[in-house]
Amino acid sequence: MNEGFGSAPSCASVSLAQVQIELLATAQTKGRARRLLAKHHYLGDVRAVGEQLFYAITALDGDWLGVLVFCAASRRLRARDQWIGWTEEQRRRRLPLVVNNCRFLLLPHKTFPNLGSRSLRLTLDRLSADWQARYGHPVMVVETFVDPEQFCGTVYSANGWQELGLTDGFGRVRRDFYTPHHKPKRLFARELCRQARRSLAADPLKPSLASVEAKTSPRSTHRPAQIRSLVQQLKSLPDYRKGFDVYPLWSLVAIAVLAHWCGAPRGQKDLAKFAKGLSQAQRRALGIRRQHDRNYPAPSQPTFCRLMEHIDDEALEEIFLRVQEQIRGPAPPQELIVLDGKEPRQGGGHSVLTAVTVPSQHYLGSAIVDTKTNEIPVARQLFHKLDLDGRKVSLDALHTQTQTARELVLEHGADFLLTVKDNQPTLRANIEKLVTAPPADFSPSPDLSHAGRPARAQQGPA
Repeated sequence: MNEGFGSAPSCASVSLAQVQIELLATAQTKGRARRLLAKHHYLGDVRAVGEQLFYAITALDGDWLGVLVFCAASRRLRARDQWIGWTEEQRRRRLPLVVNNCRFLLLPHKTFPNLGSRSLRLTLDRLSADWQARYGHPVMVVETFVDPEQFCGTVYSANGWQELGLTDGFGRVRRDFYTPHHKPKRLFARELCRQARRSLAADPLKPSLASVEAKTSPRSTHRPAQIRSLVQQLKSLPDYRKGFDVYPLWSLVAIAVLAHWCGAPRGQKDLAKFAKGLSQAQRRALGIRRQHDRNYPAPSQPTFCRLMEHIDDEALEEIFLRVQEQIRGPAPPQELIVLDGKEPRQGGGHSVLTAVTVPSQHYLGSAIVDTKTNEIPVARQLFHKLDLDGRKVSLDALHTQTQTARELVLEHGADFLLTVKDNQPTLRANIEKLVTAPPADFSPSPDLSHAGRPARAQQGPA
């Protein structure tokens, strides 16, 4: 399919040492390459999909001798995927690191012996660097197809490509859409750097390549049985609707949980996109009702908007706490309780104040901090949801308030660990005078180890 085309008389005026490779960057030069492909290549012009690079094979005087085109790799190739050794999920997330040599043309009236091997080697020597410059990431493996009825694949074998077998006889018509053509091709592949296959199948991917995975939308890999188990836990949620047509409340919440587990964004629009990526088997396990076309649909953005507006968040939190205790057991009573506020990336300015135990990281509860207030009153309200009797509670310097300390001790029977900074000079001076400084390695929590000197009081306010 991609081997050099033509065997007309040699171009005696050009030697192999004079052959050069030019990256085509303008619409004009790419148009010229397409016209040559349409005229001379047995497959005609190329409909490259996704990321792509066009090259011209030239002589020293700039005369064109041929054209090479590289584009996005085939989505699935059984022989290639077995050769690399990666998992299905790794393939999905790392496929941009593999490219396809979809066209290789030597102009019939200008070819001469070894031109194909020379030009292919020169192109592969620069391909990864050119891809890095154009698309922000290198490429590690290159693949191609050879039509056994047209060519022998000699030019690829001479450049160290491995023949992996025959394809199943499908051709790409549109992005991720293939139709059978019943003409299997010989599949060749080559590593562009040492241990490229090992890197592609490694867990995790090298940090220098991690940006490729970051561009791929997360997808749930949970099996239907696991999803049904999750749904069963969520069925006790009270539904704000009198009835539902397609999507039970628990299925919508389960989709949000799956997105959280996958590290996917969880705005309403993002959840709708994530839901579309779920398989039919996964949607069935979620409890979504099948439609007349026998398919299980995906909920839309407005459906998730209504969910976020009306769901009973306290009932949902009770379910999470119950499941956590079933799986992990009760939170260790001797551990420190840390309250810390974080602003979600898609929180619209709101932040969430969360209580966890340290170091076991048992979740105890949380509360939304509205943009019209701050964490101080929200923390005092959150105290009432938690069992703090006899526990030690830590908060950052924002909460070093007499009222907060008094409520922890007198109303909830807790000890407190608060941070004092230089913005409270009198209190800090009293601590310096009355309290012996702890050892330098004293670190009650990750947030307090470098935030300022902690002031701890047993049953008494700061």
